[in-house]
Amino acid sequence: MSVYTEICEQPEVLAALLREQWPAVQEAAKAIRSRDIAYVFLSARGTSAHAGFYAQYLWGMYNRLVVASASPSMFTRYQAAPDLSRALVLGISQSGESPDIVEVVAEGARQGALTMAITNAPGSPLAQAADFTLDVRAGAEKAVAATKSYTAQLLTIAMLSVALDDPSGERRAQLGRVPEAAAAVLAHEAVLQEIAAKFRHMERCLILGRGYNFATTLEWGLKMKEMAYVAADPYSSAEFQHGPAALVTPGLPVFATAPQDAVYEDVLGLLERLVAQQAQLVVLSDDERALSLTQDSIRLPALPSWLSPLTAIIPAQIFCYHLTVAKGNDPNMPRGLNKVTRTT
Repeated sequence: MSVYTEICEQPEVLAALLREQWPAVQEAAKAIRSRDIAYVFLSARGTSAHAGFYAQYLWGMYNRLVVASASPSMFTRYQAAPDLSRALVLGISQSGESPDIVEVVAEGARQGALTMAITNAPGSPLAQAADFTLDVRAGAEKAVAATKSYTAQLLTIAMLSVALDDPSGERRAQLGRVPEAAAAVLAHEAVLQEIAAKFRHMERCLILGRGYNFATTLEWGLKMKEMAYVAADPYSSAEFQHGPAALVTPGLPVFATAPQDAVYEDVLGLLERLVAQQAQLVVLSDDERALSLTQDSIRLPALPSWLSPLTAIIPAQIFCYHLTVAKGNDPNMPRGLNKVTRTT
């Protein structure tokens, strides 16, 4: 199975997750509501950590939950764990096998905290360490670069948010639109392949986004690095203006995710300035003003902003796949990497 196949499976994976996992998600939400949870303590690495940034925004805004990122080496190397007694201790991992992620959840259990795993491996050490396991049900993911397991993690996080607080049922209905929207962005593959060919000699670039799609920014940057071997620097479009903007020179490739939401006008203003600086811009957006800034743009499906990361990453994945092929590299077996990374 190739990374290309796994990218294309995402609409089906997301649809199946919505069909099959509501009982497990609702049970987890019930457990969270039954405890005096002060905050979420989240442990993850790599792609799964980017899903965690989505949780930080989504659960903070819709569920009023503070989400703090763990520093796993505090638990494994320094053996100096903080007080987790009132936390929901959450580990997110595709494989569920990284010892440092498992140890954070295990320590939470030792302290009497409610513990949870979001993983694609329900029999893994991480799942065994947690009180509750939410299986993302992405199926076997053989390619080193995570694709379908990432969007399945995002959807699981969104489902849990809805299960915790959606009295009208409106947000659950909106979730039902995600698989069709994911299929719609796959239809842009030919254009993305053409755009990727233009950048086959690219060695470095900037990637920008903000809000919910800061997760997309980070994940796009990782895919650029691990698949296409491009030195990609991802930034929040706000943080970018506090120093890194000095990196911009004429012709510098800049990739931006800019759907319409509360931060859109600020992101749009920055993109307009980058055009004036003659940056080589690629834009993902659902608004004509952003799309018209460059010939290299992809229209995102119209979704509520809280769901936009679930589809915005898919054209980024397709782009990175075709860029990798255009560079003559193997998109399935990046150099120096394994599918399962075990850090301690």
